[in-house]
Amino acid sequence: MIKTIDVEIYGQRYAIRGDADDAYIKRLANFVEDHMRRLAEGMKTATPAKLAVLTAINLAHQLFECEKSRAQGEADIDRRMETLMESIEKQIPTSLFR
Repeated sequence: MIKTIDVEIYGQRYAIRGDADDAYIKRLANFVEDHMRRLAEGMKTATPAKLAVLTAINLAHQLFECEKSRAQGEADIDRRMETLMESIEKQIPTSLFR
């Protein structure tokens, strides 16, 4: 069911429409708010729009890094599985495959 959830991010109110749980949407909004506030602390002057873009870039970077780490983990699992299969095959007499 589509519903509207009101959230506040960096002093601005937003009406988010979707079917996600209210608590989840508020958690996402708080996550973005926290990132914007941390970025703002390190800057002398920043408009909300500039902070929003920088926050989006930072979050996209984190997402890409997670994706790269996941892909590397999958490749590592594939390599380990292949090595394990080769090791097992060496232990099985070849007469079983005929």
